[in-house]
Amino acid sequence: MLEVSRLWKAYPKTDGGESVIVKDFSAKLAEGEFATLIGHSGCGKSTVLSIVAGLSEATKGGIILDGRETDEAGPDRGVVFQSPCLLPWMTAFENVMLGVNQVYFTASKSERRQVAEYYLSVVGLSESMHKRPAELSQGMRQRVGIARAFALQPKMLLLDEPFGMLDALTRFELQQVLLDLWRKFRITTLMVTHDVDEAIFLSDRVLMMTDGPEAELGDIMKVPFERPRDRKAIMEDPRYYELRERLITFLNDRSHIRPSLEPNFQPSIELAEAQMGLVPTQVA
Repeated sequence: MLEVSRLWKAYPKTDGGESVIVKDFSAKLAEGEFATLIGHSGCGKSTVLSIVAGLSEATKGGIILDGRETDEAGPDRGVVFQSPCLLPWMTAFENVMLGVNQVYFTASKSERRQVAEYYLSVVGLSESMHKRPAELSQGMRQRVGIARAFALQPKMLLLDEPFGMLDALTRFELQQVLLDLWRKFRITTLMVTHDVDEAIFLSDRVLMMTDGPEAELGDIMKVPFERPRDRKAIMEDPRYYELRERLITFLNDRSHIRPSLEPNFQPSIELAEAQMGLVPTQVA
């Protein structure tokens, strides 16, 4: 579904040189896969996501989505940011309708209303859809953002730390809301996160980025848990702690290692497969 090929992002310096943020980043996502992108602050995770979303231009490299090269934003990608970016003078329903009216322009007004109401109900806002953002909690506003993205029925969902500003209980609730929606519609998803436990619970694979500047793809980890997933059962599985240790070890001890500068660096089997262009096995 998605192929990111040798992606670079650099900004010019005042002295005439350039500051490279992301260097030679390549990855593939299979149709219906849920992948997370993890790394330290400033490593370029959100930069990669913005380029895939068409909100930022790549310096070099390309993006192929569903067999077509793309370099601009479009309704085929639904984006959810850390802050849901709702228009404050509109209700939750009206905020969702903004996108629905653009995508379903051939549908009747009644049909478009039904789409917006359906997705707001699915995320638990059937009683609050006619409230303005100031009347909603942070978690409820983020539910509106999720409903707005899914209502577009995009080919791909892009999430930039959507739960980073929420308390732990609300974050757990919205992770489950997201998973339930993902299981229902099976939209290919790439999510940026700082949270190791969140990455393991949600993902089919975790893509690990090296430290910036000149951040690269450092490793890839497959998550073996079957779906649907139960948080308690996963945390009681001994494999969970092995996966968690692997991610933490990368972040603490190996994130400074750039594969392109280490001739003796031995990538994991998963990363080697990805670099050879093999499409990952989708978790059922």
